[in-house]
Amino acid sequence: MAHTYEEIKNKTVAQLREMAQGMEHDALRGYSTMHKDELVHAMCVALGLEEHVHHEVVGIDKRKVKAQIRALKVERNAALEARDKKRLKSVRRRLRALRRKIKKATV
Repeated sequence: MAHTYEEIKNKTVAQLREMAQGMEHDALRGYSTMHKDELVHAMCVALGLEEHVHHEVVGIDKRKVKAQIRALKVERNAALEARDKKRLKSVRRRLRALRRKIKKATV
């Protein structure tokens, strides 16, 4: 039975210890006294799983948005040096909107 990181992370300590009981691996030695974070790490090592979930951006062109953000950062710095509050405010709002756009598209 193949496990995923999310499955292991969402189990209770008792369930993890029960799973570890049937497995033979050096990382699981002393499983009965481990705390949950240690146990999750050991289970991932024993099962050969990555310990984090990879997120991907869906529905937008992330490279294009990142390029826009870099251009706006240059514009923001110019507005700061020119002490143009009106332009600075609009640039910061557009930067925030683009960052949120990427965040919302992340799955």
